[in-house]
Amino acid sequence: MDALLEVKNLKVHFPVKHGLFGRAQEFVKAVDEVSFTIAPGETVGLVGESGCGKTTLGRAIVRLTPPTAGDILLEGEDITRMRGWRLRARRRKFQMIFQDPYSSLNPRMTVGQIVGEALDIHRLVDGKTARNKRIAELLEAVGLDRIYAQRYPHEFSGGQRQRIGIARALAVEPKLIICDEPVSALDVSVQAQIINLLRDLQQQRGIAYLFIAHDLALVEHISHRVLVMYLGKIVESAEAKTLIREPQHPYTQALISAVPEVDAGTGRKRIVLPGDVPSPIHPPTGCPFHPRCPIARFPKCSGEFPELREVRKGVRAACHFAGTKIAA
Repeated sequence: MDALLEVKNLKVHFPVKHGLFGRAQEFVKAVDEVSFTIAPGETVGLVGESGCGKTTLGRAIVRLTPPTAGDILLEGEDITRMRGWRLRARRRKFQMIFQDPYSSLNPRMTVGQIVGEALDIHRLVDGKTARNKRIAELLEAVGLDRIYAQRYPHEFSGGQRQRIGIARALAVEPKLIICDEPVSALDVSVQAQIINLLRDLQQQRGIAYLFIAHDLALVEHISHRVLVMYLGKIVESAEAKTLIREPQHPYTQALISAVPEVDAGTGRKRIVLPGDVPSPIHPPTGCPFHPRCPIARFPKCSGEFPELREVRKGVRAACHFAGTKIAA
Protein backbone atom coordinates (compact mmCIF):
# COMPACT_ATOMS: atom_id res chain seq x y z
CA MET A 1 0.00 0.00 0.00
CA ASP A 2 1.33 3.44 -0.92
CA ALA A 3 2.07 5.73 2.00
CA LEU A 4 -0.33 8.58 2.72
CA LEU A 5 2.43 10.51 4.54
CA GLU A 6 6.14 10.08 4.01
CA VAL A 7 8.63 12.02 6.12
CA LYS A 8 12.24 11.91 4.92
CA ASN A 9 15.22 13.07 6.99
CA LEU A 10 13.22 15.90 8.55
CA LYS A 11 15.08 18.48 10.61
CA VAL A 12 13.72 21.34 12.69
CA HIS A 13 16.49 23.46 14.23
CA PHE A 14 15.80 26.63 16.20
CA PRO A 15 18.52 29.31 16.31
CA VAL A 16 19.87 30.43 19.68
CA LYS A 17 20.89 34.06 19.25
CA HIS A 18 23.69 35.68 21.20
CA GLY A 19 25.50 38.99 21.26
CA LEU A 20 24.63 42.58 20.48
CA PHE A 21 23.37 41.87 16.96
CA GLY A 22 21.50 38.68 17.85
CA ARG A 23 23.39 36.43 15.50
CA ALA A 24 22.61 32.73 15.65
CA GLN A 25 25.70 30.87 16.82
CA GLU A 26 24.02 27.69 18.02
CA PHE A 27 20.90 25.71 17.20
CA VAL A 28 18.42 23.68 19.23
CA LYS A 29 18.07 20.45 17.29
CA ALA A 30 14.44 19.78 18.18
CA VAL A 31 13.92 17.29 15.33
CA ASP A 32 16.98 15.74 13.75
CA GLU A 33 16.97 13.42 10.72
CA VAL A 34 13.52 11.85 11.33
CA SER A 35 12.03 9.51 8.72
CA PHE A 36 8.81 7.45 8.81
CA THR A 37 5.61 6.74 6.89
CA ILE A 38 1.90 6.54 7.66
CA ALA A 39 -0.44 4.45 5.52
CA PRO A 40 -4.06 5.44 4.76
CA GLY A 41 -6.31 4.64 7.72
CA GLU A 42 -3.36 3.82 10.00
CA THR A 43 -2.69 5.13 13.49
CA VAL A 44 0.97 5.69 14.33
CA GLY A 45 1.75 6.49 17.95
CA LEU A 46 4.62 8.82 18.85
CA VAL A 47 5.97 8.64 22.41
CA GLY A 48 8.90 10.00 24.39
CA GLU A 49 9.83 12.23 27.31
CA SER A 50 8.83 15.88 27.48
CA GLY A 51 11.14 17.96 25.32
CA CYS A 52 12.11 15.15 22.96
CA GLY A 53 10.58 16.92 19.93
CA LYS A 54 7.22 15.15 19.52
CA THR A 55 5.05 18.26 19.28
CA THR A 56 7.60 20.08 17.09
CA LEU A 57 7.56 17.13 14.70
CA GLY A 58 3.75 17.20 14.53
CA ARG A 59 3.65 20.96 13.97
CA ALA A 60 6.31 20.71 11.26
CA ILE A 61 4.27 18.09 9.38
CA VAL A 62 1.25 20.41 9.21
CA ARG A 63 3.56 23.33 8.40
CA LEU A 64 2.82 25.34 11.55
CA THR A 65 6.56 25.19 12.27
CA PRO A 66 8.86 25.59 9.25
CA PRO A 67 11.18 22.62 8.63
CA THR A 68 14.89 23.32 8.42
CA ALA A 69 15.65 20.46 6.03
CA GLY A 70 14.18 17.21 4.75
CA ASP A 71 11.00 16.37 2.88
CA ILE A 72 7.32 15.94 3.77
CA LEU A 73 5.33 14.09 1.12
CA LEU A 74 1.55 13.84 1.31
CA GLU A 75 0.13 11.36 -1.19
CA GLY A 76 3.44 11.57 -3.02
CA GLU A 77 3.35 15.37 -3.31
CA ASP A 78 6.11 17.38 -1.64
CA ILE A 79 4.53 20.00 0.65
CA THR A 80 7.72 20.89 2.54
CA ARG A 81 8.26 24.27 0.91
CA MET A 82 4.78 25.11 -0.33
CA ARG A 83 3.41 28.54 0.48
CA GLY A 84 0.35 30.71 -0.05
CA TRP A 85 -2.71 29.40 -1.85
CA ARG A 86 -0.97 26.17 -2.91
CA LEU A 87 -0.36 25.18 0.71
CA ARG A 88 -3.84 26.32 1.75
CA ALA A 89 -5.40 24.04 -0.85
CA ARG A 90 -3.43 21.06 0.51
CA ARG A 91 -4.48 21.80 4.10
CA ARG A 92 -7.78 20.11 3.34
CA LYS A 93 -5.89 16.82 3.44
CA PHE A 94 -4.36 17.28 6.91
CA GLN A 95 -5.49 18.84 10.16
CA MET A 96 -4.39 19.00 13.78
CA ILE A 97 -6.08 18.44 17.14
CA PHE A 98 -4.30 20.39 19.88
CA GLN A 99 -3.46 19.43 23.45
CA ASP A 100 -5.35 22.21 25.24
CA PRO A 101 -8.99 22.14 24.13
CA TYR A 102 -9.63 25.61 25.55
CA SER A 103 -6.73 27.75 24.32
CA SER A 104 -7.06 26.23 20.83
CA LEU A 105 -10.59 27.65 20.48
CA ASN A 106 -11.27 31.35 19.90
CA PRO A 107 -13.32 32.50 22.95
CA ARG A 108 -14.94 35.30 20.92
CA MET A 109 -16.40 32.93 18.33
CA THR A 110 -19.41 30.68 18.72
CA VAL A 111 -19.04 26.97 18.14
CA GLY A 112 -20.82 27.36 14.81
CA GLN A 113 -18.36 30.03 13.74
CA ILE A 114 -15.36 27.93 14.86
CA VAL A 115 -16.49 24.80 13.02
CA GLY A 116 -17.81 26.72 10.02
CA GLU A 117 -14.66 28.81 9.50
CA ALA A 118 -12.94 26.05 7.53
CA LEU A 119 -16.06 25.59 5.40
CA ASP A 120 -15.89 29.28 4.47
CA ILE A 121 -12.15 29.36 3.79
CA HIS A 122 -12.24 26.34 1.49
CA ARG A 123 -15.69 27.19 0.06
CA LEU A 124 -17.07 23.76 0.80
CA VAL A 125 -20.73 24.77 1.08
CA ASP A 126 -22.96 27.09 -0.90
CA GLY A 127 -25.41 29.20 1.05
CA LYS A 128 -26.27 29.73 4.70
CA THR A 129 -28.74 26.84 4.88
CA ALA A 130 -26.21 24.32 3.58
CA ARG A 131 -23.57 25.75 5.91
CA ASN A 132 -25.77 25.41 9.01
CA LYS A 133 -26.75 21.89 8.01
CA ARG A 134 -23.10 20.87 7.60
CA ILE A 135 -22.15 22.37 10.98
CA ALA A 136 -25.01 20.45 12.62
CA GLU A 137 -23.84 17.22 10.97
CA LEU A 138 -20.27 17.74 12.21
CA LEU A 139 -21.39 18.44 15.78
CA GLU A 140 -23.59 15.35 15.82
CA ALA A 141 -20.72 13.28 14.38
CA VAL A 142 -18.65 14.04 17.49
CA GLY A 143 -21.50 13.50 19.94
CA LEU A 144 -22.71 17.08 20.45
CA ASP A 145 -26.20 18.49 19.99
CA ARG A 146 -26.68 20.84 17.05
CA ILE A 147 -28.09 23.56 19.33
CA TYR A 148 -24.56 23.99 20.76
CA ALA A 149 -23.61 25.85 17.58
CA GLN A 150 -24.90 29.09 19.16
CA ARG A 151 -22.83 28.78 22.33
CA TYR A 152 -19.28 29.87 23.21
CA PRO A 153 -16.31 27.67 24.26
CA HIS A 154 -16.38 28.78 27.91
CA GLU A 155 -19.82 27.20 28.28
CA PHE A 156 -18.47 23.68 27.79
CA SER A 157 -16.46 21.12 29.74
CA GLY A 158 -12.96 20.08 28.69
CA GLY A 159 -14.20 16.94 26.97
CA GLN A 160 -16.87 18.85 25.07
CA ARG A 161 -14.31 21.45 23.96
CA GLN A 162 -12.09 18.71 22.60
CA ARG A 163 -15.06 17.33 20.68
CA ILE A 164 -15.49 20.80 19.17
CA GLY A 165 -11.83 20.73 18.17
CA ILE A 166 -12.34 17.36 16.52
CA ALA A 167 -15.42 18.64 14.67
CA ARG A 168 -13.37 21.59 13.40
CA ALA A 169 -10.69 19.19 12.14
CA LEU A 170 -13.31 17.02 10.41
CA ALA A 171 -14.89 19.98 8.60
CA VAL A 172 -12.57 19.72 5.58
CA GLU A 173 -12.75 15.89 5.46
CA PRO A 174 -9.01 15.36 6.01
CA LYS A 175 -7.13 12.16 5.27
CA LEU A 176 -4.61 12.72 8.07
CA ILE A 177 -5.02 14.23 11.54
CA ILE A 178 -2.11 15.02 13.86
CA CYS A 179 -3.35 14.41 17.41
CA ASP A 180 -1.05 16.31 19.78
CA GLU A 181 -1.75 14.74 23.18
CA PRO A 182 -5.49 15.26 22.65
CA VAL A 183 -6.55 13.68 25.96
CA SER A 184 -3.74 14.59 28.37
CA ALA A 185 -5.69 17.56 29.78
CA LEU A 186 -8.88 15.52 30.35
CA ASP A 187 -10.21 13.32 33.15
CA VAL A 188 -9.57 9.60 32.76
CA SER A 189 -13.24 8.77 32.11
CA VAL A 190 -13.44 11.47 29.45
CA GLN A 191 -10.18 10.28 27.90
CA ALA A 192 -11.77 6.93 27.11
CA GLN A 193 -14.74 8.63 25.44
CA ILE A 194 -12.49 10.75 23.21
CA ILE A 195 -10.30 7.76 22.27
CA ASN A 196 -13.37 5.71 21.36
CA LEU A 197 -14.69 8.64 19.30
CA LEU A 198 -11.40 8.88 17.38
CA ARG A 199 -11.45 5.15 16.67
CA ASP A 200 -15.06 5.25 15.49
CA LEU A 201 -14.32 8.19 13.19
CA GLN A 202 -11.34 6.32 11.76
CA GLN A 203 -13.46 3.26 10.99
CA GLN A 204 -16.21 5.39 9.41
CA ARG A 205 -14.02 7.79 7.42
CA GLY A 206 -10.69 5.99 6.92
CA ILE A 207 -8.70 8.79 8.59
CA ALA A 208 -5.03 8.24 9.44
CA TYR A 209 -3.66 9.55 12.76
CA LEU A 210 -0.27 10.51 14.11
CA PHE A 211 -1.09 10.15 17.80
CA ILE A 212 1.34 11.98 20.09
CA ALA A 213 1.19 11.02 23.76
CA HIS A 214 3.09 10.23 26.95
CA ASP A 215 0.81 7.40 28.04
CA LEU A 216 2.20 4.17 26.56
CA ALA A 217 -0.81 2.12 27.65
CA LEU A 218 -3.08 4.54 25.79
CA VAL A 219 -0.83 4.50 22.73
CA GLU A 220 -0.85 0.70 22.68
CA HIS A 221 -4.65 0.74 22.79
CA ILE A 222 -5.19 3.09 19.84
CA SER A 223 -2.10 2.62 17.63
CA HIS A 224 -1.16 0.14 14.94
CA ARG A 225 2.52 1.11 15.09
CA VAL A 226 4.56 3.09 17.60
CA LEU A 227 7.57 5.37 17.15
CA VAL A 228 9.78 6.12 20.16
CA MET A 229 11.55 9.48 20.11
CA TYR A 230 14.57 10.59 22.11
CA LEU A 231 16.42 13.90 21.79
CA GLY A 232 14.94 14.68 18.38
CA LYS A 233 15.51 11.24 16.86
CA ILE A 234 13.46 8.09 16.35
CA VAL A 235 15.19 5.35 18.36
CA GLU A 236 12.69 2.49 17.88
CA SER A 237 9.68 1.62 15.76
CA ALA A 238 7.49 -1.49 15.82
CA GLU A 239 3.90 -2.70 15.92
CA ALA A 240 2.25 -1.49 19.09
CA LYS A 241 1.83 -4.84 20.86
CA THR A 242 5.29 -6.02 19.84
CA LEU A 243 6.95 -2.87 21.14
CA ILE A 244 5.18 -3.01 24.50
CA ARG A 245 5.88 -6.72 25.05
CA GLU A 246 9.40 -6.96 23.67
CA PRO A 247 11.10 -3.54 23.54
CA GLN A 248 14.51 -3.69 21.89
CA HIS A 249 15.98 -0.28 22.75
CA PRO A 250 17.06 0.34 26.37
CA TYR A 251 15.26 3.70 26.39
CA THR A 252 12.00 2.02 25.35
CA GLN A 253 12.47 -0.55 28.09
CA ALA A 254 12.83 2.24 30.65
CA LEU A 255 9.70 4.03 29.37
CA ILE A 256 7.60 0.87 29.55
CA SER A 257 8.84 0.05 33.05
CA ALA A 258 7.46 3.43 34.20
CA VAL A 259 3.87 2.61 33.10
CA PRO A 260 1.70 2.11 36.23
CA GLU A 261 0.30 -1.41 36.63
CA VAL A 262 -3.09 -2.39 37.98
CA ASP A 263 -1.76 -5.76 39.11
CA ALA A 264 1.27 -5.12 41.29
CA GLY A 265 2.17 -8.81 41.38
CA THR A 266 3.49 -9.08 37.84
CA GLY A 267 7.10 -8.74 38.99
CA ARG A 268 8.00 -5.90 36.65
CA LYS A 269 10.44 -3.46 38.20
CA ARG A 270 10.95 0.20 37.46
CA ILE A 271 14.10 1.07 35.51
CA VAL A 272 15.41 4.41 36.75
CA LEU A 273 17.67 6.15 34.27
CA PRO A 274 20.58 8.18 35.69
CA GLY A 275 21.08 11.84 34.88
CA ASP A 276 18.96 14.20 32.80
CA VAL A 277 18.13 14.43 29.12
CA PRO A 278 21.18 16.00 27.38
CA SER A 279 20.94 19.43 25.81
CA PRO A 280 19.58 19.42 22.25
CA ILE A 281 22.01 22.28 21.55
CA HIS A 282 25.03 20.12 22.31
CA PRO A 283 23.89 16.49 21.93
CA PRO A 284 26.36 13.75 22.92
CA THR A 285 28.67 12.21 20.37
CA GLY A 286 27.90 8.70 19.18
CA CYS A 287 24.61 7.37 20.50
CA PRO A 288 22.58 10.27 21.98
CA PHE A 289 21.32 7.95 24.75
CA HIS A 290 24.71 6.61 25.87
CA PRO A 291 25.23 9.03 28.85
CA ARG A 292 22.12 7.54 30.53
CA CYS A 293 22.21 4.01 29.12
CA PRO A 294 22.75 1.14 31.60
CA ILE A 295 24.13 -1.14 28.84
CA ALA A 296 26.39 1.38 27.09
CA ARG A 297 29.79 0.05 26.09
CA PHE A 298 32.70 2.34 25.50
CA PRO A 299 34.13 3.51 23.21
CA LYS A 300 31.62 2.09 20.72
CA CYS A 301 28.50 3.78 22.09
CA SER A 302 30.22 7.11 22.71
CA GLY A 303 32.00 7.14 19.38
CA GLU A 304 29.71 5.53 16.81
CA PHE A 305 26.21 6.76 15.96
CA PRO A 306 23.77 3.82 15.72
CA GLU A 307 21.62 3.81 12.60
CA LEU A 308 17.93 2.96 12.85
CA ARG A 309 18.07 -0.62 11.54
CA GLU A 310 15.89 -3.70 11.46
CA VAL A 311 16.79 -5.88 14.43
CA ARG A 312 13.82 -8.23 14.15
CA LYS A 313 11.06 -8.63 11.59
CA GLY A 314 9.05 -5.42 11.64
CA VAL A 315 11.16 -3.94 14.46
CA ARG A 316 13.75 -1.21 13.96
CA ALA A 317 16.01 0.17 16.67
CA ALA A 318 18.86 2.67 16.82
CA CYS A 319 21.09 0.78 19.24
CA HIS A 320 24.38 -1.08 18.84
CA PHE A 321 23.19 -3.69 21.34
CA ALA A 322 19.46 -3.78 20.65
CA GLY A 323 17.61 -6.55 22.45
CA THR A 324 19.85 -6.57 25.52
CA LYS A 325 17.66 -6.59 28.59
CA ILE A 326 18.28 -4.05 31.33
CA ALA A 327 18.55 -5.44 34.84
CA ALA A 328 16.27 -3.36 37.07
